[in-house]
Amino acid sequence: SLIKVAQLMSDISEVKELDINPLIADANGVAALDARMRVQSSAEPDGYRLSIRPYPKELEESVTFGDRQIQIRPIRPEDEPEHFEFLTQLDPQDLRFRFFGPFDVSSPGPMARLTQIDFDREMAFIATAAKADGGSETWGVVRAIMDPDNEQGEFSIVLRSELKGRGLGTLLMQKIITYCRDRQTGELIGQIMADNYRMLALAKKLGFQEVNNDDTTMVDVRLELQG
Repeated sequence: SLIKVAQLMSDISEVKELDINPLIADANGVAALDARMRVQSSAEPDGYRLSIRPYPKELEESVTFGDRQIQIRPIRPEDEPEHFEFLTQLDPQDLRFRFFGPFDVSSPGPMARLTQIDFDREMAFIATAAKADGGSETWGVVRAIMDPDNEQGEFSIVLRSELKGRGLGTLLMQKIITYCRDRQTGELIGQIMADNYRMLALAKKLGFQEVNNDDTTMVDVRLELQG
């Protein structure tokens, strides 16, 4: 609920003040018994007054994948339960390829870190699909973390294990490449485990070049984005 209130304040610059009183919280949840909002016309763009960049809704898109419509959009804090379910259903090998070793998906700290991001320094696009019960599920996520000077962005990607080899990885990688190129990031880099043959082939198809290193278990790749 607090996340949705914060989203309201960040999305609509005309909202100048919001008073929720009384607010009752107990074991059954939270209830607002009264609320007052003060609005004022504003010529400023939404989110201008925030020190942290708000959710970039303009980056959402719906695409056709096979016989399904899926949504590719930036990740949100409220995606945490779905993201937890997504990671717990991955094959151990896919978790190893993504995190380079064991990863405790049951810990709340990593889940919050993966879903609550600073859009000025990081971007994560998730692919989601509707379920029969009206909910949605995560099919894949691609992420890039930029350095302070925006010279490099380091990417990572992981898909639902049964969806590999069907083109979803290409869709997500093209999305993050376009995003980083548009924000003037100099290059996109990544580390891929040497036995992750699918990802190595995808990186090569997308124009990444292999970079020499001394670690025989890892392959460094890079893609120039400007010029």
